[in-house]
Amino acid sequence: MIVDLRSDTVTKPSAGMLEAMMLARVGDDYYGEDLSVNELEEYAANLFGKEAAVFCPSGTMTNQIAIKLLCKPHEELICDRHAHIYLYEAGGIASNAMVSVKLIEGDRGRISAQQVRESINDSTSISSPLTTLVSVENTMNKGGGSIYSFQQMEEIAEVCREHGLNYHLDGARIFNAIAETGDDFRRVGQLFNTISICLSKSLGAPVGSLLIGNTDDIQQGRRLRKALGGQWRQAGYLAEAGLYALKNNTALLQEDHRRAKVLGEEVAKLPVVSNVMEVETNVVIFTLEDSVAPNSFSKKLEEQDVLAKPFGSHEVRFVTHLDFNDEMLDKTVSVLRELSL
Repeated sequence: MIVDLRSDTVTKPSAGMLEAMMLARVGDDYYGEDLSVNELEEYAANLFGKEAAVFCPSGTMTNQIAIKLLCKPHEELICDRHAHIYLYEAGGIASNAMVSVKLIEGDRGRISAQQVRESINDSTSISSPLTTLVSVENTMNKGGGSIYSFQQMEEIAEVCREHGLNYHLDGARIFNAIAETGDDFRRVGQLFNTISICLSKSLGAPVGSLLIGNTDDIQQGRRLRKALGGQWRQAGYLAEAGLYALKNNTALLQEDHRRAKVLGEEVAKLPVVSNVMEVETNVVIFTLEDSVAPNSFSKKLEEQDVLAKPFGSHEVRFVTHLDFNDEMLDKTVSVLRELSL
């Protein structure tokens, strides 16, 4: 039995999801004729109380479309220095939007309203880029799946309103956050101009993300999707997987969180581990002593059929997911307890 904890993107469609995919009502999405895509977009928009959504191949694309929508060339966005849009989207902020970035050192990736306020450039200065966008990531991948509270997001929204800034949510794992906080999706949705949600991470769909916002922004987002090469044709098979995920799999996320907390407790006992980030959702990030390299640690696990991801010069990441069950948890715990380094 192989236990794959490298990411929550490694899941395979369940039997129920595959059945839903085979019943898709496909058509050419370019002409707006794929009924399954249309339903997915409408369902996601309604969930967050927004007017419209556009289905895209990846979360990188939805984030990049949002930045290009909400910022003009030579303007600036504010985000945490560990944000996915900055670290893991292949320099797209620069190449796609030609936008500058003001990086903030947040609390495990969570920036505060006061930090945002202090980072806004003087709009009268011709030497500084005009600040026009704030982006937050919830949950925060590099922060060990850390969660923004509704109050924290709302306080930043107020700063954005005061200064006329746009506000984007990279919600790749927003469903994990809401599974813990119990926040109302529509209340969260009303804070932001645009929201990116991922269907292929914790929710178990094979591929796809959605950008959600108002009608005008999403219509322009379709144009940008086309320019970025993301136009679908008969994409309903994938859309039905996403619909199934949204309707059935969000209720399972707390089980992923429970298992992640067990893993966090176990790795904390290892003498070669110097620190474990607080486990709030399904991401477990831990720091190794200087004497042990993450690649060596991961190799030892792989020899026992447990896959993990080296996540920096001294860090390793586990991510629990729908295909990681209690039997796999027991095996992983056993491997960790018997690990020899």
